[in-house]
Amino acid sequence: MATSFYRPTPGLLAALCLSLLNLISVPYAHASEVAMPPASGSLVIIGGALRGDNAAVWQTIIQQAGGKGAKIAVIPAAAANPERSGNASAANLNRYGASAFVLPLSVKYTDRHVQEVARDPQWIEAIKQSNGVYFTGGDQGRIVQALMQKDGTRTPLLEAIWALYQRGGVIAGSSAGAAIMSSTMFYDAKAVLPTLQYGVTDGKEIADGLGFIGKQVFIDQHLIIRGRFARMLPVMLKKNYQLGLGIDENTAMLITNQNEVEIIGYKGAILIDLSEAKTDAKEPRFNLSNAAISYLDRGDKFNLTSKVITPSADKLSGKVNPSLPASEEQRFYPDILANTTVADLLFHLIDSRQQQAIGLAFGSSQEPLAEQGFEFKFSKNAESAGYYSSSSGAEAYTVMRIRLDIRPVKMQLPLYR
Repeated sequence: MATSFYRPTPGLLAALCLSLLNLISVPYAHASEVAMPPASGSLVIIGGALRGDNAAVWQTIIQQAGGKGAKIAVIPAAAANPERSGNASAANLNRYGASAFVLPLSVKYTDRHVQEVARDPQWIEAIKQSNGVYFTGGDQGRIVQALMQKDGTRTPLLEAIWALYQRGGVIAGSSAGAAIMSSTMFYDAKAVLPTLQYGVTDGKEIADGLGFIGKQVFIDQHLIIRGRFARMLPVMLKKNYQLGLGIDENTAMLITNQNEVEIIGYKGAILIDLSEAKTDAKEPRFNLSNAAISYLDRGDKFNLTSKVITPSADKLSGKVNPSLPASEEQRFYPDILANTTVADLLFHLIDSRQQQAIGLAFGSSQEPLAEQGFEFKFSKNAESAGYYSSSSGAEAYTVMRIRLDIRPVKMQLPLYR
């Protein structure tokens, strides 16, 4: 790859709604399916910064644990201040009707050894008597350190958590508690741009997670607000993931035992499919072609097995008509990694005459690789589709299968005079 310088009746209504859902459910990719391991329980994967007033997410956790009075263990292992974090999360769960308690597992506690807690029959029995586990945010490495033994095997407490999940309980986690859900997680991660520039190494930037979602899907969090969709890509390529799900702050993904993903809460999630993506092995710097990126909004669903996206019910009559776009404006995005920029780009591209949108990622002139940037090209194709609703009082889009190509570019310094 060459381097370049950059330039009726209730019954009838119900039947109609069901028919519409069947019509609107759009195959996300070709006929190939992802084989997912069987699971009896559910996952609630939260992108971090979960507010106490986000009733939809807190209530979903409780419902998945059995409803009002459900016994849920809060594990603050990731937190810098586990007592404060654990108590706050338990209080929020109890506020919405759970019977939550703090399980004092953390390397930060000075009055007890973390491995002793992970083997303590009292706490193992507490998990056996519970129907849910909630992992707080913080440093995901601390969760793995607390629940895995030095020889790489599970502690008795982690075995009990897995048993809870297999018998139909819910595993929930926010931020760091979300990162552990996949078999690979970010560990000592660099910022997004250096991740593209330098790549990732096992045992440094990435490490083994706990893998509740299985080995086929990569999970990341704080996704849209921090521009992290781009850092998922080097990991997915290195570890051979075809699917990646990145959830934004104050938002959750409910993943059921039918492998159905539903977006709940404030904003949305980015879905990345690399099943048809390619890289140029002759180019040593990061590059990617023919990836597919989608935006899943609150209420949208995605099936991990069939790869079918179903827009939320309020968007069923709002399919975007390419011949009647909402905007004629041609936009360019000089900082594609900025707060919510990728979502804004996808919304505008799907509902405008613009066929391609270009975004750039580059650093300051003081950084070691100041001249190395990346061009992100987003393109509509025959598989792209969008759905729109303003029923909530704000614009909401579902954006399906936009092509994404990334190439390294050499930035001119200074960029302007």
